[in-house]
Amino acid sequence: MIDLHTHSTASDGTYSPSELVNYAANKGVTALALTDHDTTNGLLEAQKAAQELGITFVPGIEISIDWPTGEFHLLGLGLQRCSSSLKTIIDNLEEERINRNLKMIQKLNEAGIDISYEELKERFNTKNIGRPHFAALMVEKKLIKNRQLAFNNYFAKGRPCYVERKCAPLSEAVLAIEESGGIPVQAHPLSIYVSWGKMEETMKTIINAGVMGLEAWHPGVRVSEAERLEELSHKLGVIATAGSDFHGEKVRSDRHIGHTAGDKKISDKYWVEELKPALEKIHGGSIKPFTG
Repeated sequence: MIDLHTHSTASDGTYSPSELVNYAANKGVTALALTDHDTTNGLLEAQKAAQELGITFVPGIEISIDWPTGEFHLLGLGLQRCSSSLKTIIDNLEEERINRNLKMIQKLNEAGIDISYEELKERFNTKNIGRPHFAALMVEKKLIKNRQLAFNNYFAKGRPCYVERKCAPLSEAVLAIEESGGIPVQAHPLSIYVSWGKMEETMKTIINAGVMGLEAWHPGVRVSEAERLEELSHKLGVIATAGSDFHGEKVRSDRHIGHTAGDKKISDKYWVEELKPALEKIHGGSIKPFTG
């Protein structure tokens, strides 16, 4: 059992990087990717923990991409380093995230909700504060019953405290991942809200921009859709990956580490037959560790 899409407290997960690795190992995961949102800050800690436990660690990142519909997230899997181009993207996204957060605070305060940015920074020890942290603090302060209601009532697109966010251009993110020694893989492709009738044409455009894989298996899709995405990825000549998008039980109790669409255990084949050979080709043989 493996998992190629997880999050830690370096972004919006609830386990620290080392805690996440230990948790995964205890659940029987033998290969694990840490793919925090727009940051590589947790990778060295997670990598050290994985080495101590003897499980395969895949250093990664999940980058928010500019796209006209839905949400486009790009995984960078197998990073060897944080290249200057990737660092620039991370820095730009961090600045944009802060500006967005301050605007959301203003909207919340105008709506009579007493939350400050200082509270958020003190409560969550991460540079990558985002909407999940806002929602968690509102629940802790008993301003709302649960996180999902916070999104439904305030933070989802079209809700009163939603603020549009500027993301990274696809071409720049692909290049930054490649220059960092990684493989760019489109996370949960159905989140870009493209109909199946236009899916193949759209995926061709994305692959032509340098994306080398599709995350076919994700808990946000049905098993039949995951199977269809895997078939499409191979038809288009790119790898298929699988992940849980695990953030912690307190965030999504229905998502289990090492499990994906239909709560199926993630087969080792998505590492052994898909991602690992592609990384070995790029790394020139043995896969190199992350150096920071």
